[in-house]
Amino acid sequence: MVLEVKGLTKSYKKGVNAVDGISFEINEGEIFALIGPNGAGKTTTIRMISTLLSPTDGDAVVSGHSIRKDPAKVRESITYLPDEAGAYKTMKGIDYLYFMAGLFSADKAQVDEYVKRAVEMCGLGDRLEEKINSYSRGMTRKLLLSRAVMTRPKLAILDEATSGLDVINALDIRKTIKRLSREEGMSFLLSSHNMLEIEQISDRVGIIAEGHLLAVGTIADLEEKFGAANLEEVFERVVSDEVRKSS
Repeated sequence: MVLEVKGLTKSYKKGVNAVDGISFEINEGEIFALIGPNGAGKTTTIRMISTLLSPTDGDAVVSGHSIRKDPAKVRESITYLPDEAGAYKTMKGIDYLYFMAGLFSADKAQVDEYVKRAVEMCGLGDRLEEKINSYSRGMTRKLLLSRAVMTRPKLAILDEATSGLDVINALDIRKTIKRLSREEGMSFLLSSHNMLEIEQISDRVGIIAEGHLLAVGTIADLEEKFGAANLEEVFERVVSDEVRKSS
């Protein structure tokens, strides 16, 4: 097991929990999607697992390390690519990769290996010799994804990995995620509003609303459980029920 989330809770003010005691796990090589409406608690959950926010209660264990007791070790095992992530636009793509690789290792051979891996993965070829401010959004996202996984983290946390991309670039990134999972055993925690994307690449899905994790399972199991034809219908039924209960 790569990630075990145990009763994770985040309170921003007394009596109001943005995330309320959620628990789930991610296995080695698994692609797990956390989905929910805006304000459901997805980003707060992801930021706690990424050690960017401290939980009010509960814990999450990444490759045997607690986010509360040993956040530095957790950060050695993960990568986090937020939706709003950017790169240094005045740098050439290749220089950016070398700069970022140097933050992970002082060993030149190791840095070269990281960069070689990122270059092969992003597929930008000669464009890496150009400044990032000349890149399209799709090119920039490919660069960022390759940077995020070039160190072979145990868990890659991606928030809206393909948001705003055209069909071709989105497909390329989905294929990369699936390949890394299937061929290299890398685990992924994804957050996305794109239900078709989640259906195509996820092994299991967790649905969160009002800070509560309401359902977890494979898409086929969830469709059967809720009598739905697709993930969108599952999502609508689960979330609507929770909203009605809390109103």
